[in-house]
Amino acid sequence: MFSDKIGIFLDRDGTIIEDRGYLSDPEGVCLRPGVKEVLKQLKAQQCLLFLVTNQSGINRGFFTMKEVQACHQRMLDLLEEDENFFTQFCIATGRPEDNDPYRKPSPKFILECLAKYHLNPDKCWMIGDRQTDVQAGINAHIHTIFLSQTERLHEATACCKNFYEVLDTLERYGVLSKLDKKD
Repeated sequence: MFSDKIGIFLDRDGTIIEDRGYLSDPEGVCLRPGVKEVLKQLKAQQCLLFLVTNQSGINRGFFTMKEVQACHQRMLDLLEEDENFFTQFCIATGRPEDNDPYRKPSPKFILECLAKYHLNPDKCWMIGDRQTDVQAGINAHIHTIFLSQTERLHEATACCKNFYEVLDTLERYGVLSKLDKKD
């Protein structure tokens, strides 16, 4: 039996925070425009938020899991939230050539979260700025939003230029009730 919760799966780099390449310094963490307001509105509507991120820099020796966690803490500080803001952090550490079963576009993290939290795939969304993010969502049989200022991805359920458009899209698809937006 499914819960009535909505699951929102979010990529990190280029989606929630600016993509700075192999980020290991928390001082380099910068939220993308609209992220803070939109994520707080999603939480206010009782959505479960999941961070799903590929961090191959760990296996490449560029940084450690401790440094990734420090960057996540900085992100939470900027969001003015604690570690419970995200229902779960899903971090794939393998390189593309490692065949890491958790690395996007694999849906393994998403599928495990769907099962663990009894989420209905029809009520869940993957939001990301890369084709691998969208493909992970498609592979998990959930809806997808491709986030890009300049590109469109026809496989995605929807394409948005920014997080405010993400909120509008979720409202348009009936996922969320109409919300008061701040200008």
